[in-house]
Amino acid sequence: MPDHASLALERFLPYRLSVLSNRISGSIAREYSQRFDLGVTEWRVMAVLGRSPDLSANQVAQRTAMDKVAVSRAVARLLESGRLLRSFDDDDRRRSVLRLSEAGYAIYDQIVPLALGFERQLLGDMPADERALLFRLLDRLDELELRVEATSQAAAG
Repeated sequence: MPDHASLALERFLPYRLSVLSNRISGSIAREYSQRFDLGVTEWRVMAVLGRSPDLSANQVAQRTAMDKVAVSRAVARLLESGRLLRSFDDDDRRRSVLRLSEAGYAIYDQIVPLALGFERQLLGDMPADERALLFRLLDRLDELELRVEATSQAAAG
């Protein structure tokens, strides 16, 4: 059998982060899926707009690093269910902006405590200094990834 390149997935950061993210998101998603009939993408859209209303779907996609098509589908479902409102930007009538409706905020206000409780449970035994280190490292990884992405785009362009 010929030699092939080897990739130890258990030591490959993108794989480990993806698996962990999927497991954590899936765990909390079960709760709000059953109680509120929401998928992960829909909740992420609501979470962003709950904190930062009047964003376009493109801006939501950028903030969440989610696929624009997935965000667009989630927005359509949330508009249809009455959980989002769409209006047009005063400065640019071609640009629509989104915000949670009263029905959306009613759900948001119930899910936020659930999400924070889940996070408390998840991080329960982790000392405060380790939590602070974890978030500093995540911020640093985010910064490094953005640098790599910018370098890649510059090389391609």
